[in-house]
Parts: sequence; structure tokens; C-alpha cells
Amino acid sequence: MTHDEYVSQDGTALAGLLRSGEVTALELIDVAAERLELVNPLVNAVVYRMDDEARVAVVGSPPSGVFAGVPFVAKDLQSNYAGHPTSFGSRLVANHVQEADTELVRRVRATGVSVLGKTNLPEFGLLPYTEPELWGPCRNPWSLDRTPGGSSGGSAASVAAGIVPIAGGGDGAGSIRIPASCCGLFGLKPTRGRVPAGPLRGEPWHGAVIEHVLTRSVRDSAAMLDATHGPEPGAPYRIAPPARPFVREPEEDPGRLRIAWTNEPILGRAVHADCAAAVAEAVAMLEEFGHEVAERSPRVDGSAFARAYLNMMAGEVGADLEEWQRVLGRKPRRGELEPLTWALGLVSGAISARALAESLRALESCGRAVAGFFTEWDILVTPTLAEPPPKLGALPPSRMEQLQLRLLGLIGSGRLIKMAGLIDRMSDGAFDFTPWTPVFNFSGQPAMSVPLHWNADGLPVGVHFVARVGHEATLLRLAGQLERARPWFKRLPPVVADCSTAPSPATRLR
Repeated sequence: MTHDEYVSQDGTALAGLLRSGEVTALELIDVAAERLELVNPLVNAVVYRMDDEARVAVVGSPPSGVFAGVPFVAKDLQSNYAGHPTSFGSRLVANHVQEADTELVRRVRATGVSVLGKTNLPEFGLLPYTEPELWGPCRNPWSLDRTPGGSSGGSAASVAAGIVPIAGGGDGAGSIRIPASCCGLFGLKPTRGRVPAGPLRGEPWHGAVIEHVLTRSVRDSAAMLDATHGPEPGAPYRIAPPARPFVREPEEDPGRLRIAWTNEPILGRAVHADCAAAVAEAVAMLEEFGHEVAERSPRVDGSAFARAYLNMMAGEVGADLEEWQRVLGRKPRRGELEPLTWALGLVSGAISARALAESLRALESCGRAVAGFFTEWDILVTPTLAEPPPKLGALPPSRMEQLQLRLLGLIGSGRLIKMAGLIDRMSDGAFDFTPWTPVFNFSGQPAMSVPLHWNADGLPVGVHFVARVGHEATLLRLAGQLERARPWFKRLPPVVADCSTAPSPATRLR
């Protein structure tokens, strides 16, 4: 199989070629590994390789399953693979080998994918861009000086660059949808509880985090959801099962939907003209399809949400560091963590139980308010992000904020950091880049970013669609309708064509 043939197929098609005998699983691994060698030095998307193990697996036992033999990479965060480290993007735990697969990993393995490795991400998945100190910045295949988004940035870059057709992701405030928008991909966040989070976790980040995949085609995302959804022992939620396989939904007519749309930021302060234009084009298409469309927006106290979210996140970081202290048998050292992570860990000790409970109640209240909006509307349409993919280095805290974080971290007082108000000041602009995605993590609703627009600079700009809890089928039917009307699959970044012949020097991998 040539590289051009490989990148011209989605995961479903590649699995079909394997079943028909036109290609072997070993050939698929080899061409994917070749692409990794060619492209990864440019994008720095894959940070840990597992392709040798994948070769042994397919030689010893030919794969079976819906994605039999299809190359796949995993986000290096919550997806634990037995016998391999999960770095969490942090120097603290970069080499800690996991003893068992997580439940979602077991289900992904059962699809027959060939796992080639793990991907770059920000430390502990905390940020909407992928520039960790451990692995260095991940680059956007559409423009190598720009971010692929985060926190599933390495996964998105791997798919957009043609290394794999499907990659694992996780979404706690938009971390599937953000990189999908930045990299011109389809990114679905399922309903809270639709896929398993165990066995060690039941509700990561109080139910905000849910995992799924990034893909180029809608049907690949739907087929993976078919393979991974459903309850597990101890799960806190039981989501009603789908009426039929999700993979059938993109082929179906969605009917006439009541669709609200807005360019007004729920959390942030402004929206770029390119993002507003992407929504305007999508709204025009929806009207042509015959849907009922009107400009409406849910109301949320954005400032209260941002501060409550930062308090929750600080509490979670503090609990994570305490857990790692038990696992490692020692306290984390300041130099093993980035300044923001260290500061959040310190602040967590200065947040009272009452303040944390108040924050969680505020987040729940915001989620309920947004969900109530959908008693009248089937779908809400917004930009996925407030701007096209920014330049590398444009989103992290300013140099002054980083210096303040380092200095206060040296003092080692979370109470002093709180008194200085640095975290609160950062929360004022925390969601300027992502003014829509986080709220729907706390309402638990399914949402997707669809690659419908490219700006004058050739950068992808995603459009965000949100449905009622449990209504992934509605989103997938609408996505199929949009995919047929505005096909995006054959639109590939320049790096795909540029890296189709000569090998490049090996990238820095574990």
C-alpha cells in the first residue's frame, strides 16, 4: 500500500480492505510507521511508540473486530495500557508503568486496532493547547507554527497528518472538540456516562471528563462509539442504549430540527470574524436543509463559571498529586511539575471544603441552566472556538504570569497564591479561547465539532453542535447530512503531501 492510498481511506475502509484480503494488518502497520517516521519530526505528535508490539500481535493472531488491523494512537492520559507508561505529559510520572488496561482500553483493543503509540498532550491535560515542557510543543499539520489545540493535540495532529485515521482523545472542557477544530477533524464528545471511565474512576472531574476519538470521517467516530459505549460495574450512570447502532445514523435523514445558533460567547469576551463566518455558512446550509433556525443563546454567568471551574480544577490537581505521592512513595518535587500545575496543587490546599462545595454547586447550576435551554431546541450551533488556531506560544500564561507563578511556587504557599489573586486574574481570561465548549461538559450533553470552514489563510475553523443528553444519534444524523453537503475528507494539510517520499530523521521518542 502506498502512502497516498493509505491516507485516502478512513478506518472503516481500511478494515474493509483487510477483510477482503487486499491488504494485511502488517502492511497497514508498516505504512503507518513509515508515515510516523516521515511526519512526526515535523509535528511532534507521537511521544511513545508501540508498533513493534503491534507487529508481534498481528503476526501471532490475525486481528478481528470492526477496525481489525487499523492503525491507532492513544492519548497519553487516562488510557492505561498494561506494561506501558502513561506520562500524563508530566516529568513527575513520565516513566511510571501501568499494571492493567483501563476498561475503555479493553474495549478499544477489542475493535482490532493496531496501537502504534501514545500522543503528546499538556501536563495532566489541563490546557487547551499542547506545549508541555516534557515533550515540547506539538505542531498543527495545517501550519507548523500554530497549535493543534489541546488537550488531545497530539491525537488530532496524528490524524490530520495522516499517521493514523483514528486517535483516542478525552474531553473535560473541550479537549476533543478544540483540537478537532484546530486540525480540521470531526470530534464528538459523547453524553456523560456513555463510555466507561473505570475501573479506578467513576466520574473524572466530577463527571466533566469523557473519552472518545478524533477522526476524519463521521462513520469512524460512530463505529467506535458502537464498540465502546455501555455501562461497566460500578458506573454511576446508566445512559439509555441507542435504538439502533450509531454507525447507521450518519446515513439517515435527521428530519426537521429546531436549531438555535449564536456567536455570542457564553464565557469569553469576543469572537473572531472567521469563526462567525463559519457559523453563518453552517446556518445557511441548515436553512437550505429545511431546519427551523433562529438566533438564540443560553444564559450563563460566565465569571462565576470560570472561577468555580478553576477551584474545581485546583482541587482535582491537588488530589492527583496526593495520589501520586502514595503511588511513588514520595512527595512530588517542584522541578518535576510545570509552574501552573505546581501552583494549582498549592492552591488546592488553601481551598476550604465549603468553597469547593460551593464551586461544584455553581458548576452544576450552570449545567442545569444550559440543559434547560434544550427543552425548546433540538440543537445549539456556535463556533467551536473564539479564533482560528493561534500561533505556538500565544496561549500560555504571559511571561509575567509565569514568573509570578514560579516565584510564588518557590515560597510554597497556596494561601499566598490565593491572596495574590493570580489564579483569579488568570480565570478572567481562562475561557477567551474556548467560550462555549466547557459548559457542556457540566451539563453532560453530547457535542461535536465539524470541519465546515477554512479561512483565507487555509486554516480550519470548526463549527460546534450541541444536542440534548443521550441524543448522539441526532448529532450523527446531522453530521452525516453536513458531510454529504460539504465533504471535507479529501481536504488534507500540506504536510501530508510534503511527507510522502523521503524519510526524515527520527523524532525524540521514549
